[in-house]
Amino acid sequence: MLQVGLIGAGYFSGFHIDAWRRLNEVNLLAIAEIDDKRREYLSSEFPDIKLYRSVEDLLSENQIDILDIATPPSTHRAILREVVNSVKMIICQKPFCVSLGEAEEIAEMIKNTRSTLVIHENFRFQPWYRKIKSIISSEGLGDVMQAQFRLRPGDGAGADAYLDRQPYFRNMKKFLIHETGIHWIDVFRYLFGIPQTVYSDLRQLNPEISGEDAGYFIFGYAEGQRAVFDGNRLLDHPADNHRLTMGEFVVEGTRATITLNGDAELYLRNKGENEGQKIAYEVSLKGFGGDCVYHFQNHIIDYCLGRGELENSVESYLRNLVLENHIYESALSGRRCMVEM
Repeated sequence: MLQVGLIGAGYFSGFHIDAWRRLNEVNLLAIAEIDDKRREYLSSEFPDIKLYRSVEDLLSENQIDILDIATPPSTHRAILREVVNSVKMIICQKPFCVSLGEAEEIAEMIKNTRSTLVIHENFRFQPWYRKIKSIISSEGLGDVMQAQFRLRPGDGAGADAYLDRQPYFRNMKKFLIHETGIHWIDVFRYLFGIPQTVYSDLRQLNPEISGEDAGYFIFGYAEGQRAVFDGNRLLDHPADNHRLTMGEFVVEGTRATITLNGDAELYLRNKGENEGQKIAYEVSLKGFGGDCVYHFQNHIIDYCLGRGELENSVESYLRNLVLENHIYESALSGRRCMVEM
């Protein structure tokens, strides 16, 4: 059994805890959380898990194989400096650090240590994107010409936006792209690769928050393909659960088009036909977003046990942050940016 330690027990950590406890080859041994009320809740809900106030105490009293950091970006640098070399596998939640420069500093620090650092970017592990990737790879769409994701969670309007779940969203100076759009930066990179150009237009619609909450970015690829992210957190989309897919996706190829709706249904329409055929694939409604946290954590276990290659190592993930910087640069300048990696 791989022994897991978790740092942080906020809202999204609940999905981490649930997934770790459902995985057979790991044991969620200990959690460090500074908030007394959260520790009290954890103590009553999970009496078998050891609880600590500090990372130092957790690591000094336990032999940890996987350390899962689920704390705000402003804490990442200090925690990672403290734990590097103490644990072989370290997972850090996104948004990773507060800036590209800080993230690059951490990536350089990790080099030549016994630690491997992976960023917890789970959307590429949502089952609909894995299925879409397999269809693209099998040339089921022909040559992909363009794609568009429309983010419409419908949770960002009014004076009480985000207060019931993640109130810190309200104070983020960079919000739509840094916190949310980063998922589709990674999904587009997973599906289509690194773009050559980036263009974006961002705006703030809700005056009650600090950052942008609507806008779009366009990735341009070497052979003319385009991938568009069109985000608006105030508007919604047809779905029983607006947080399942968080929007709708279309990928268009020379041979066929694939669509994803808000209920995680995939349809494939061949060119020249009017009706699409529903694609059969396995989707779990447990956890978050098609159980993507579970799938991501299982991927980490497979790597630790020598059963697969690693996705989203810190070195690879830095490319997402470079693209994020280009998106904000383009929004400020009003010009298309050339991507240099």
